[in-house]
Amino acid sequence: MESMEKHPRSLAFICCVFVLCVQLQLGLTGDCPADGRTWVPFGDGCYHFVHGTEDKIKSYTFDRAKTLCQGFELLTIQSAEENDFVFKYSPEVWKNNVNIWLGMYYDTNSDNMKWFGEKPVGFSNWDDSSSLSDLLPLDTCVALHSNTGKWENVSCLEQAENGVVCETDQKAEEVKQKPSPLLSALVILSVVAIMGVSAVIWFLHQKRNLGTSIFTAFEYHPPFRVLDSDRSCLVEAEENDNMP
Repeated sequence: MESMEKHPRSLAFICCVFVLCVQLQLGLTGDCPADGRTWVPFGDGCYHFVHGTEDKIKSYTFDRAKTLCQGFELLTIQSAEENDFVFKYSPEVWKNNVNIWLGMYYDTNSDNMKWFGEKPVGFSNWDDSSSLSDLLPLDTCVALHSNTGKWENVSCLEQAENGVVCETDQKAEEVKQKPSPLLSALVILSVVAIMGVSAVIWFLHQKRNLGTSIFTAFEYHPPFRVLDSDRSCLVEAEENDNMP
C-alpha cells in the first residue's frame, strides 16, 4: 500500500531529475578552440591540419612545425583509433602523400622515445624499415606517413616534412546561445507526458482504494417510514378511545 502511494511522488521526482539533466546537457558541451583556424573534433581531442597554398605542398622543419601550432602541441598518437583517424582524414587536407611531424622526442635519461607533455608512449605503429642506428639520439624525431599510417624515425635538424597537425584537448564550456526552439519544445512535451502519466496512475490508485467509500456516500436511502410495530400500537390506541 505504501509503495503504491509513493509511486506518483516517485514519478514526479524522476520528472524533476529529467528536466535538470536536460538543462545541464544544454548548458555544457565539448568545445574546440575558436581562434579562426579549422579544428576537427575526434574523441576527447581537437585537431588542426596545417596546409599551405592550395595545390602546393610546403615543407616545414621540426622547429617551424612547433611554432605553427602557436601554443598547442604537435600531434600525439595514443591509440590505433586515433592513428586511423589521422590516416583517413589526411586526404581531406592534402592531395598528395605527406609525412606528418609527430610530437615525439628521444629522452636520453630513459633511452626511450617520449611524447611532448610527458605523455607515455602506450601505442606505436613503426614501419618495419625504421631504425635508430643512423641517427644521433638528440637528432631523432618521428614522422607519420599519410599513405600508410606507419611511423618512421627522421632527423629533427636535417629533414623538412610537409605535414603538420596541431592537437589540444576538448574543453567543456558553457553555451552562450539559447537552446533551439525544437529542443525546448521536446523537453516541455516530455515533462507534460510524464506529469500526465503520474496523474492517471494517481487517479486509478485513488479509485481503487477509495471507490467503495465514494459510492457509499451516494447510496440511496428511502424516505422515513413508520415501523409496523409502531403502526399496530397506534391502531390499538384508536380502538380503545372509541370504546364506550
